[in-house]
This record gives sequence, C-alpha cells and structure tokens, in this order.
Amino acid sequence: MSKLIVNVETGEETVRELNKAEKDQEKIDAANTESKDAADKAEADAKAQAKATAEGKLAALGLTTDDLRALGL
Repeated sequence: MSKLIVNVETGEETVRELNKAEKDQEKIDAANTESKDAADKAEADAKAQAKATAEGKLAALGLTTDDLRALGL
C-alpha cells in the first residue's frame, strides 16, 4: 500500500510505500472500524427489537403509538 504526500506550499506530490508502523496502524484502524460498525448495528437491532416489543405490548392493551402521541407521551 502506498501513501500520497502533498506539499501544500509547493504543490509537489510524493508517493511512497507505507512503513511497518503505518501498516500496523492501518490494520488497527480497520479492526476498530469493523468493531464500531458491528456495535452500531447491534445497537440499531436492539432499538428495533425494543420498539417492536413496545408496539406489541401497546397492541395487547388496545393502544397504538398514535394514541400515545395524543396523550402527549
């Protein structure tokens, strides 16, 4: 993998290969991103499940989300 370095003062562009530390950091960053994406998906799934459960409980009571909104909840 290579890295583009741009000198903003001169406009000079240099391309070089990543060193070991940069490659290691790329792997860490990719793992962190993957982990965060999985956590975000799990959180979204949990919220969707909680919403479905709440709506089911409301339906068992004969209520809808519109009924709750009308009550200001």
